[in-house]
Amino acid sequence: MSTAEQPSRRIVLAAAVAAAFTGTAGSATAAAGAAAEAGADTDRTAARQADYRAWTSYTDWRGGTAAGTRAVAGSRPCLVIGTPAGTTEYTDPHTGTKARWEYATWTSPVHSLAVPATEVIASWNAHTPAGSWLQIELKGTYSDGTATPWYVMGRWAAGDQDIRRTSVDDQSDGRSSIWTDTFAIDDPATGLRLASYRLRLTLYRTPGTEVTPKVWRAGAMGSDVPDRFTVPASKPGIARELTVPRYSQELHVGQYPEYDNGGEAWCSPTSSQMIIEYWGGRLTPEQLSWVDPAYGDPQVCHAARFTYDHQYEGCGNWPFNAAYAATFDGLQGVVTRLGSLTDLETLIAAGIPAITSQSFLKEELTGAGYGTAGHLMTVVGFTAEGDVIANDPNSPTNEAVRRVYRRREWENIWLRTKRYNASGKVVSGTGGVCYLYFPARPTPRQRAALAAVGVR
Repeated sequence: MSTAEQPSRRIVLAAAVAAAFTGTAGSATAAAGAAAEAGADTDRTAARQADYRAWTSYTDWRGGTAAGTRAVAGSRPCLVIGTPAGTTEYTDPHTGTKARWEYATWTSPVHSLAVPATEVIASWNAHTPAGSWLQIELKGTYSDGTATPWYVMGRWAAGDQDIRRTSVDDQSDGRSSIWTDTFAIDDPATGLRLASYRLRLTLYRTPGTEVTPKVWRAGAMGSDVPDRFTVPASKPGIARELTVPRYSQELHVGQYPEYDNGGEAWCSPTSSQMIIEYWGGRLTPEQLSWVDPAYGDPQVCHAARFTYDHQYEGCGNWPFNAAYAATFDGLQGVVTRLGSLTDLETLIAAGIPAITSQSFLKEELTGAGYGTAGHLMTVVGFTAEGDVIANDPNSPTNEAVRRVYRRREWENIWLRTKRYNASGKVVSGTGGVCYLYFPARPTPRQRAALAAVGVR
């Protein structure tokens, strides 16, 4: 995140729906504004505009279509390479290196979306030892019965010694497109939606070896959040603050500019590292040995390097951050959408902080002191008045990271899908997107809270 109002990669999504929005903004804004002024409480069931589905169990992995993969039972079931289905060559577009790989695939059953979607975001949790990597793809069926092509949602490795982790640009069939990490219907005004999808995992390894990726979780969140400049106000619930480490991205300005121009743009990995350490995730001195010893908080530099998307040229790829979190023992990570601050309060009550994505003008968020076209921060609690306690990495020092933001302002900038930028142009908002990191073995209370927000 840059503190300036700069273009975001997701602003292109606004262009895709601009025609649909023309002529409806006034009535939509007025209706939503009236509801907000009336103090309407957000009904959780009515607000659920997202459908998250994941494959995680031994039965799940056995239930897909395998070509060279096998399911492994145990306390944390996973998918691995069994007998490879074949070999293939891959030329890394970011290094030019051509290499041969053994591969095996697993294709999920078809998942019919409870919410026919305008957008879908995949996420996964895996271990990729040296000499291995994976690719995840999505193929869907539109609401008119026709099919999408197989879209690459990411080529990923935990390290960067074998391939450069990357999104894939220029994927479209003229009806939908991939924008970095997001499948999007090109023109939602037509009524076209994605009705169902399958995921395909391809696991790769160096030929002749026994190494294999291990995939513990693969899933996707489909959503259809209506165009809105404002949302109904929710009623304050619990008052609780979690003790989450505080890190400032601003302390890293100028460090490792090859990773998204250094710390100025590291809101996502900085937020990820805060929650990883909240759950007990730690990096060893050996893992951090590559970082200049003159730099403080080297773990933030490490997070930036190992979330970096070499195609997007940034550290803000949502699934890459969730996958990075899950490389720490005992952690899971997903990307989803929540429907209200009530959802966040449910998670906080169970001890689960969340990383949220939002964009706003300086004057729209009292106390922030900046405007942004896209920024990640960590919600760690709520005050007795219901205001949001956030660890905001866009702060001058670690000590200054803790912020309290007005509930109504914060709720609106996070949940809206439309806003006006500094030039008065209608651009997109993120509509409640968040990353959730939580234990591989949640407590019953944590499991119930996650289920209440649609994550299992």
